[in-house]
Amino acid sequence: MTNSFLETPVEYLKGVGPARAELLKKDLNINTFGDLLTLFPFRYVDRSKFVRVADIREDGVYIQIKAKIVHIQTIGSAHHQRLVATARDESGEIDLVWFQGTKWVLEMLTPQQEYVIFGKPAIFNGRWNIPHPELEIPTTQPLPLSEIIRPIYASTEKLKSKGLDFKGIGRLIKSLLLNEKFKMPESLTPEIVSRLKLLNRQDAFVNIHFPQSPELLAKAQTRLKFEELFYIQLRLARQRYGRLQKHEGHRFLKVGDYVNQFYHHHLTFNLTNAQKRVIKEIRADMGSGNQMNRLLQGDVGSGKTLVALMTMLIALDNQFQSCLMAPTEILARQHFNTITKMLTSLNVVVRLLTGSTKAAERREIQEGLLAGTVHILIGTHALIEDNVQFLHLGLVVIDEQHRFGVAQRAKLWEKNVVTPHILVMTATPIPRTLAMTLYGDLDTSVIDEMPPGRRSIMTKHAYEPDRGKVFRFIKEQIREGRQIYIVYPLIQESETLDLKNLEDGYQSIIQEFPPPEFSVSMVHGKMKQKEKDAAMKKFLEKENQIMVATTVIEVGVDVPNASVMVIENAERFGLSQLHQLRGRVGRGSDQSYCILMSGYELSAEARKRIATMVRTNDGFEIAETDLQLRGPGDLQGTQQSGIMDLRIADIVKDEKILKYARNLASEIIGKDPDLSTGKNDILALHLLNMDRKHQNWGLIS
Repeated sequence: MTNSFLETPVEYLKGVGPARAELLKKDLNINTFGDLLTLFPFRYVDRSKFVRVADIREDGVYIQIKAKIVHIQTIGSAHHQRLVATARDESGEIDLVWFQGTKWVLEMLTPQQEYVIFGKPAIFNGRWNIPHPELEIPTTQPLPLSEIIRPIYASTEKLKSKGLDFKGIGRLIKSLLLNEKFKMPESLTPEIVSRLKLLNRQDAFVNIHFPQSPELLAKAQTRLKFEELFYIQLRLARQRYGRLQKHEGHRFLKVGDYVNQFYHHHLTFNLTNAQKRVIKEIRADMGSGNQMNRLLQGDVGSGKTLVALMTMLIALDNQFQSCLMAPTEILARQHFNTITKMLTSLNVVVRLLTGSTKAAERREIQEGLLAGTVHILIGTHALIEDNVQFLHLGLVVIDEQHRFGVAQRAKLWEKNVVTPHILVMTATPIPRTLAMTLYGDLDTSVIDEMPPGRRSIMTKHAYEPDRGKVFRFIKEQIREGRQIYIVYPLIQESETLDLKNLEDGYQSIIQEFPPPEFSVSMVHGKMKQKEKDAAMKKFLEKENQIMVATTVIEVGVDVPNASVMVIENAERFGLSQLHQLRGRVGRGSDQSYCILMSGYELSAEARKRIATMVRTNDGFEIAETDLQLRGPGDLQGTQQSGIMDLRIADIVKDEKILKYARNLASEIIGKDPDLSTGKNDILALHLLNMDRKHQNWGLIS
């Protein structure tokens, strides 16, 4: 189903040429005619509707007004000149501003002439203006249907400087649609098009760019959104079916001495019902003969590590080794410490392998892995090195897997002839729509119950003038024997300004909480590992009451005695990160608190983030809000996966279409797993064409 016209390099389109083509490739990833046609408008303007000047409320949104030019002036020198024309309608005035081409615009403008003015309003010095507007003299002739709804395309400053603003891009797309060679091949079966009452693909592309009516625009959007989401779901459904049917897995049928000894003699508390349910799901997977590929979601402190450990003991009962890969050395050490403590006096050999492991110890670990005497290996990226080989690797656990690159994760599966069982854990709750799209080929387990005795963390928003009250509260908590985290934002560990803020904050905390009554420590990412470990050890052993830190403590040391988390400049953190930081307290039985410090000047989004944190401790509700605020591209590392490069669909707004696409894809793969029946040839061919553009990583999406 190739189409040579659509695959033509964009530089051969009239009006483009090599220089503009290079910019289109670099700025918008447009290489071919087909790519240009899938640059869909992000907004439409109804040119039959006008806004009164007095009714303008929002900047940055294209509007259309009808007003008379009442005053024209040029400001500045010949080299830095701007042209300002004041336009007036019956409700008020607005300035029209040009910074370039002022001489030509001045010749074109006619005082007291009424114009149709089109552009994006902005406020400058308390007054509305429109930079570089479009002007037309009103006509009594009605606009053609195809011109009433105007598409607005994304562009960049560099493209605009080359004449490719939204109008320039629109002209290029129109020339393609009017070309006699233009034919958009159908990508859905006649049965799907008929069943869903969809536009054909050709008409959908014409009407998405130049709608003949609002009704046809809506139909075009529905058709193209469905198509985009359907093919993501079809690929995931085929991968999942292939894994379940074709990928043999180690059959772990035995639950023996290791699990029983641990469960009956070493577990000092009861499992929650959610943990029991998840372990049952995992046991069913690992005993089925198919390779397990399961996502384990659970909020901070819900007991995912315990579930992972019991899964590793099941592997050990079946004579297989396990490994657990964590994204940071701090988290790897945390898992190692937690698991070795849980396994005290059990004959299970657990080793830690990180970037700082000495050469002699590395050799010893490698020998133990090959001999089968190392049962569980915990570590960081060091686990994927070629010289780390196992005798019988049966289970891979990946914590916070979105922090690893796809290729990095893939190396772990290759360490065994038979693909090991995979358990992916995340403490960042994943919204339903994102899970359906990003992890659609994984089975999902959720630990939606906290262990008994865990009290809900009280979260408060405090402003700078409240700092004295906050410090008094901290002193009360310390005198009651509690410990405190104070976290400063550090976007990158190399940012000098942020590091200075941290150090200044540390000094001010020491002044407020002086020795010998108080003891304060500091931890940040630029410290050597030994220094970080020493500081965290002192905090854990209650030698320090306050830890001033960056987000290195987002994951890491578990201190049940820490009861207060103060987050400075809380507006600079994302919702997910705020929730993770809050999860560092509330690990013990005492009431814990999270205090979000900020100034009064906050963006609307920052206010919503902070209000959400104050309102709820529900990680899934927080994740849904985060998705709505930030969009899917910034969450879960989805930008690197390529799967969320959506051109028209929105997994938040188009949840109904997504669910329907998922159900239909599952139905089709259930009946025709290989898409080999004649009626599904069109689907198989379109998937093949898509896979040529995007490498398909199969099981590890």
